[in-house]
Amino acid sequence: MEEKVNKGYEKKDVNVKIIIGVGLAIIALLIIIFVFLTDYFNVMEAEIFYEAQLKPESTMLKEVREEEKEKLTTYKLIDPEKGVYRIPIERAMHLLVEESSD
Repeated sequence: MEEKVNKGYEKKDVNVKIIIGVGLAIIALLIIIFVFLTDYFNVMEAEIFYEAQLKPESTMLKEVREEEKEKLTTYKLIDPEKGVYRIPIERAMHLLVEESSD
């Protein structure tokens, strides 16, 4: 028996619809991967920035906040000759309301 061997060219055409469908699926997959990686990169960048820059509180900032808190919540004689006192902000607001209602 003789075997038939096709020599020469392909007798049928390439299925263009399948090639276009696979090509579009690959492009869509690449776009999805790109969007996911871009979003992931942005989230990780923000997290790293927060951990490195925003989360640690400097000692100078702590000192400034303590000083501000003290100034806003304590009584103190500022100038004894002129009789100038520092009073807590809450008390000053109450006095102002009382004074304006008179």
